[in-house]
Amino acid sequence: MTPKPIDQCVRENLELYFRDLDGEEPHSMHEMLISTVERPLLEVVMAKAQGNQSKAAEWLGINRNTLRRKLTEHKLL
Repeated sequence: MTPKPIDQCVRENLELYFRDLDGEEPHSMHEMLISTVERPLLEVVMAKAQGNQSKAAEWLGINRNTLRRKLTEHKLL
């Protein structure tokens, strides 16, 4: 089985999200989506970088201090 591209998975899940709202108005979708995606992204990258925050920050294209802040926000430290 070939894995689906990430954008396709996101699109399909957003369609399900709107379907499940059943006509209700969505709220704070950007924040919800970013926090939902960010945590597993950080978990996987930190694992692949074997806990090396400098390497993980470089892979993510963010400053190490920003990475530490995000890890703290997601209670991953």
